[in-house]
Amino acid sequence: MASALLYDRLQFAFTATFHYLFPQLTMGLALLIVYLKSRALWTGNDHYHQVARFWIKIFAISFAFGVVTGIPLEFQFGTNWARFSNYAGGVIGQTLGMEGLFAFFLESSFLGILLFGEEKLGPRVHWLASVMLLLGSWLSGWLIIATNAWMQHPVAYRMAADGTLHVTSLSGLFTNDWLLWQYPHNMAASVATASFVMAGVGAYYRLSGAHDLYARTFLRTGLVAAALASFLLLFPTGHEAGKQVFTYQPATGAAFEGVFHNEKGAGIVLVGQPNMDTLTIDNAITVPWVLSILVYQRAKAEVRGLDAFPRETWPDNVPLLYYAYHIMIVLGTIFVAMTGTALVWLWRGKLFDCPWLLWILMLSAPLPYIATTAGWMTAELGRQPWLVYGLLRTADGASPLVSSGNALFTLLGFMSLYTLLGLLFLFLIFDTINKGPAASQQPQPAAGDR
Repeated sequence: MASALLYDRLQFAFTATFHYLFPQLTMGLALLIVYLKSRALWTGNDHYHQVARFWIKIFAISFAFGVVTGIPLEFQFGTNWARFSNYAGGVIGQTLGMEGLFAFFLESSFLGILLFGEEKLGPRVHWLASVMLLLGSWLSGWLIIATNAWMQHPVAYRMAADGTLHVTSLSGLFTNDWLLWQYPHNMAASVATASFVMAGVGAYYRLSGAHDLYARTFLRTGLVAAALASFLLLFPTGHEAGKQVFTYQPATGAAFEGVFHNEKGAGIVLVGQPNMDTLTIDNAITVPWVLSILVYQRAKAEVRGLDAFPRETWPDNVPLLYYAYHIMIVLGTIFVAMTGTALVWLWRGKLFDCPWLLWILMLSAPLPYIATTAGWMTAELGRQPWLVYGLLRTADGASPLVSSGNALFTLLGFMSLYTLLGLLFLFLIFDTINKGPAASQQPQPAAGDR
């Protein structure tokens, strides 16, 4: 049974991680598409229409793969996590059902209008369709994050006579303290992903000497959005989300910061390796007092260490949690430094003719995917050993009739199938990028791009 649980967890982790590669791009692109369609409507410059059409194509490809890879996640609640579904289905079924019924159909319907309805509906209605696409994609994110936030910090529920949980207040569910910071942090990460991809494509075009006018627009738009999103990822969304962990999941906070013993004036570890035998950080480079200041706004405040909590409530893989958290933090800091530097070069009018910086921007396009994956690993590893924090342990949520052999078979099947899907996705994306924004005529330069 223990091996079956391991394979169940690995399968959901793999399929969820792979699936989220696609919506993290589309949710961010939805906002940028609204901006581009708005610029087109305000200026009357067809250049921005052409730019928006190109990114709508990228959105459509990513959306299609997100749908294909998202459906198996829903089925796994029944096949691999039946006891969890029976226990908490009265809560999570509400948010997941609304996501499918309202947000998904809103998003998919208006994506169809954006793809095929521009000539028939005109620019104003087409702009409105982009706004509705944004609403649908961000509503979808809200409902999914509301589900996860409830699992992290369960609120607004009651336990029925049969031991199952049910919602007592939708407003309480949607005003969960955890949700109110997790959601903006997640959406800032999505915007950062889309913005880095847009800037990366622009850098690629500029370096290759292709589609120069579009390259400039991609770089300007993507870089400014990436800088804003990167800053928001660190503050206030990341800072406040981290403080919530120490409030509601203090053992998790201690684990990802590498605090094993109670410390007054706790420092923040810049470099070091957690040693679970000695419960110390080996080769640590620490900045004193910073953690106490960040969490409690007092330099001498005491931060509780892992040994202040029962061992059975510790996250079950402290080193992996610690490394995932620090990868996320390091990349987030790099994003701020990188985009800040590029903005200075852009402001000085030197970015478009600076090959070394363009190379950095192009090669950095995948980094937000790594940072977001590390962030979700931090959240999910940190919640362990609980499926619903403080209420249902992960070991008690798996399906009792699924053997380890069955779980391993489907895990290998998903890995094989998703490898093929990933290759197909990359082929379609690179083919679309290499063809470039198809324009029927040479657009007039926008004022900011001359």
